[in-house]
Amino acid sequence: MDAATDQLEIEQKYDAGPDFELPDLGKLPGYAVTEPETFHLNATYFDTDDLRLAANKVTLRRRTGGEDDAWHLKLPVRPGTRRERHLPLETGSGAGADTVPEEMQAMVAEFTDGKPLRPIVQLNTTRVIRRLTTPDGQARAEVADDHVTGRRLHSGAQPTTVEPLSWHEIEVELMSGATDVLAAAGDLLTAAGARPSAFASKLSRVLEQG
Repeated sequence: MDAATDQLEIEQKYDAGPDFELPDLGKLPGYAVTEPETFHLNATYFDTDDLRLAANKVTLRRRTGGEDDAWHLKLPVRPGTRRERHLPLETGSGAGADTVPEEMQAMVAEFTDGKPLRPIVQLNTTRVIRRLTTPDGQARAEVADDHVTGRRLHSGAQPTTVEPLSWHEIEVELMSGATDVLAAAGDLLTAAGARPSAFASKLSRVLEQG
């Protein structure tokens, strides 16, 4: 059995217009900015037919195309903070990409009450990341500029959406140290025209709007 890794995710999310341009992060006093890196992420989210995980603000996905290709489980801790658990993609190999590994099914059993998990949402994201670092090279925060397309998947014979949903958002995630770096980056983003997101996650946006 593969061992799951466990970490806290502390981040802030901002909505941006389609033509929003990321401001110069180098204007933040005391920080340097790394060169941008681009990733094309593909994620499939899983839940029960009656969306029991979503009702408990739990997200479960299989994602590829980034630096952390894996099965990801996110559990709420407090606003802006989630506990994230990862399992390698090959966990439960042979069952297929549309089958949640048994170990991860066990992690959400208290929410699913034995109901089967199935793919509910597909997300495709073009992500450009930059990191804010201290003069000694310590990475303090990651700023992800995301262009996202999401769609609800079919439930039985009936499609649950007609058109995919597309949007632009910025995520600022703490990598080390105090959370003041999040506030500083957020002030710069809002001054440039971004606004705090009304959605806790990409999944919740698709489920509520799709």
